[in-house]
Amino acid sequence: MRNLHNPAISIVLLSVLMGLSIACSKRPSDETIAKGIQDKVATDPDTKDSQVNVTAKQGKVTLNGKVKTPKAQQRVEQIAREEPGAAGLDDQTTVEPESTPAPEATSQAMAPVPSPSLVEKPTPQPIVVPAGTVLTVRTGQALSSKTSQAGQTFLATLAQPVSVAGKTALPVGSTVNGTVVTAKEKGKIKGEGELSLALTSISVGGHTYPLKTGVWSSTVKGKGKRTAATTAGGAAGGALIGGLAGGGKGAGIGALVGAGAGFAGGALTGNKQIEIPVESALSFTLAASLTLPPPSH
Repeated sequence: MRNLHNPAISIVLLSVLMGLSIACSKRPSDETIAKGIQDKVATDPDTKDSQVNVTAKQGKVTLNGKVKTPKAQQRVEQIAREEPGAAGLDDQTTVEPESTPAPEATSQAMAPVPSPSLVEKPTPQPIVVPAGTVLTVRTGQALSSKTSQAGQTFLATLAQPVSVAGKTALPVGSTVNGTVVTAKEKGKIKGEGELSLALTSISVGGHTYPLKTGVWSSTVKGKGKRTAATTAGGAAGGALIGGLAGGGKGAGIGALVGAGAGFAGGALTGNKQIEIPVESALSFTLAASLTLPPPSH
């Protein structure tokens, strides 16, 4: 009987050893365990942003690196424990602290963005037409040293535009008011004829602005004798410009343009008068600057 039991015991022991050997041969290698955990951590939604390094030795798993949140750390540990073949876990990972913006960056981020409607716009500046600017006008009525009277007003329109800084300040056609400063009829034999004019206002954009200009003046004296001023403004079509010498009283102030303004009458020895027909072009120089409101006004 004793001899029969010994072989049986040997067979049982051999079977147990063989089972243990087979079981050991089926346990995943450390490399397989580490790779399995690493792959799962890299693809899991809660841990894919974590920087974790996985190692395994005899089935014991060690985790190193940083994770974003405590929740992610817990999920990494769960993945490691559930990995087939893992026999233990040593978690050495740390949770990254939340980054805080620098004080300057925080103040800039919190600074309110001004609304487009609150952005300060440049204040429109008034338009200044400087003194010395020439205003050329076209008379709306006939004027004469014989028929006109001092203090009489007349109308004209601006014949040429006036620009300031490349923009039109006084457009063509603007209504201009003027006044007869002096009107003196020339005698047949003796005496001096004189006609002086000045501009007093201009209308732009529905508003009227006062003007202060130099005086346009022309004289004629003696039988058939004319001053430089009236000669330049006669039928020859010249222009009278301030500063001409050799004329009578007031000669050289202002300017007369065009052949339409000259003397009326017969021969040079006749009783001529200073006549300015309608639509005559006359030029006046601003004696003081003219200030206009900004275009938006």
